[in-house]
Amino acid sequence: MTAEYSAHHLQVLEGLEAVRKRPGMYIGSTDSRGLMHCVWEIVDNAVDEALGGYGSRIDVVLHADGSVEVRDRARGIPVDVEPRTGLTGVEVVFTKLHAGGKFGGGSYAASGGLHGVGASVVNALSERLDVEVDRGGKTYAMSFHRGEPGVFDGPGPDSPFTPFERASELRVVGKTAKGVTGSRIRYWADRQIFTKDATFNLGELEQRARQTAFLVPGLQIDITDERPGSAPVAALESAAESSAESETTPAETGATVTTFRYDGGISEFAEFLAPDAAITDTWRLTGSGTFTETVPVLQPGGAMVPTDVERTCEVDVAVRWGTGYETVMRSFVNIIATPKGGTHQAGFEQGLMKVIRSQVDQNARRLKVGNDKLDKDDILAGLTAVLTVRLPEPQFEGQTKEILGTPAVRAIVANVVAKELTSRFASTKRDDKTQTALVLDKVVSEMKARISARTHKETQRRKNALESSSLPAKLADCRTSDVSQSELFIVEGDSALGTAKHARNSEYQALLPIRGKILNVQKASISDMLGNAECAAIIQTIGAGSGRSFDLDAARYGKIILMSDADVDGAHIRTLLLTLFFRYMRPLIEAGRVYAAVPPLHRVIIMNPGSKPNETVYTYSEQELHSLLAKLTKSGRRWQEPVQRYKGLGEMDADQLATTTMDRAGRTLRRVRVQDAEAASGVFELLMGSDVAPRRDFIVSSSDRLDREAIDA
Repeated sequence: MTAEYSAHHLQVLEGLEAVRKRPGMYIGSTDSRGLMHCVWEIVDNAVDEALGGYGSRIDVVLHADGSVEVRDRARGIPVDVEPRTGLTGVEVVFTKLHAGGKFGGGSYAASGGLHGVGASVVNALSERLDVEVDRGGKTYAMSFHRGEPGVFDGPGPDSPFTPFERASELRVVGKTAKGVTGSRIRYWADRQIFTKDATFNLGELEQRARQTAFLVPGLQIDITDERPGSAPVAALESAAESSAESETTPAETGATVTTFRYDGGISEFAEFLAPDAAITDTWRLTGSGTFTETVPVLQPGGAMVPTDVERTCEVDVAVRWGTGYETVMRSFVNIIATPKGGTHQAGFEQGLMKVIRSQVDQNARRLKVGNDKLDKDDILAGLTAVLTVRLPEPQFEGQTKEILGTPAVRAIVANVVAKELTSRFASTKRDDKTQTALVLDKVVSEMKARISARTHKETQRRKNALESSSLPAKLADCRTSDVSQSELFIVEGDSALGTAKHARNSEYQALLPIRGKILNVQKASISDMLGNAECAAIIQTIGAGSGRSFDLDAARYGKIILMSDADVDGAHIRTLLLTLFFRYMRPLIEAGRVYAAVPPLHRVIIMNPGSKPNETVYTYSEQELHSLLAKLTKSGRRWQEPVQRYKGLGEMDADQLATTTMDRAGRTLRRVRVQDAEAASGVFELLMGSDVAPRRDFIVSSSDRLDREAIDA
């Protein structure tokens, strides 16, 4: 086949071969994302026409054979000969790499912009591409095989293909009614280029179509999915996701057709994107500006001459403030999304800040602002904005078109936003006055919250820097420094901490909460123990060190009391704490300064006859409860049913916790003692160590002798 090529064809394919060798440079990847990129390269050309006022409908069809067809009713691709190349307009569009310039402003006025890859890349990466153009009462057609023009003998990409040898031919295949124009492009993605699992994502296609329909009011986009097995799913997804203006109907062929059309434009888009309730209506800020740009312009003789061209930039913005704090902003150039912003977004923020700051200064007395200054984040909090600019041949920073680079756009957008917002704030209408006042109140409240948070942070930093000790922030310390009187309660969780704070005597009782179950230090290394937040907090609070460096005389508290719930988890936490004390702070246990609180298990309210108040009795075991109830029954006294069973300390109120567990006058404490250190060490290693087998044997052998009533006795 190479020998049959003429110089003409080598010239045409020069740029396309680079695309086929490195497709990722042009479409990002060769998986599903690259397939979707190719679709939108074709669709964007049709949308550009709609932006210029030509055509109001675009059809995208996903055929059952894997091909994609895009139909529009615009002016149609030019079919006359382009003077510089000597090729027809159709062939230039689909074989020249950078045909996105739209012929120097001749036939196509609005474009996706410079650095765009265009339809030629789609052609290069397609096994077959068919073009039909309705123009001048005739239907013209041309086919390509991997970028090379020629003729297929049948349908589909596997049909025999005959390339043109001497000159390309734009065939006339039919006639059209007078005034009918448009283009139809159908292509099959090249199976040599794209991965086997690359597929068209209908959901992503619909999302992009919805976005485009919002941006071009009055434009209707129909997406038809004829692929086998996908129609029912697509119908369900479309019906669920589409808004009121979008509808899903079954086609005669059993395919699914989804229609997108939004006459409200970006106002509806802003309402669609907003995540919160509105405090203002959706405001439209529109305007335009002109600037001069030096660009190479194609002359009739084929030369490119630098020329000063006056450009018009149209600005259209939809903004609304809501009650939330999230900022949702979408920016577009023509219909191209710019997720990373650019000069247009910078101009929008500049104009917005200028107006809002000016209005706050004018109303400083009412708003009680003082000398504080607004920040950009204060203004953007709760803002939903859709920013669109339209200008011919925009310049982007890179081929991905994510950042607009045209410098003059910034000043134009800033002026339009400032002018429109100022007139909105100066409006004498009651509704406008109410909404603008709410915006200023919200902005100022955001500023005050930010300043308050910063002040608190600075105060906390200063406090930490000046403190001489490294006590944990969650410690609720006591006032006395007398070790003989002070007590440290280690409580389980924040819920018990809240109740214990009200129940304690803050003169000599301190509280330290721990979250969940601490590290099992019997199985962990010293570095792991010191790195554990809960273990480190306990050691820091007691203040006597750990391990060999432990100094009993330096301990800050005379009693260490473990106060956990009377359940299995509470017993486990108590065991883990005792393991920590035994291994790293054993002198505390040996000196008898470690205690376990004994909270009650039941509360019995004995009812007295007449006006005599009822009597409350707490019991600490099941046996004690049964004995009490039997005694009451024998004496003929009644009690309130049901008897309350305490599952945790958080179920008690402050008075009950103080009476039963914390007040020295009525509480019961269980002292933890170690009579035989060696035997205790063996027990801890057996029950809490790394070796599982001895612990399993102990549990199995002891299960028959277990008295459930005596678990916590």
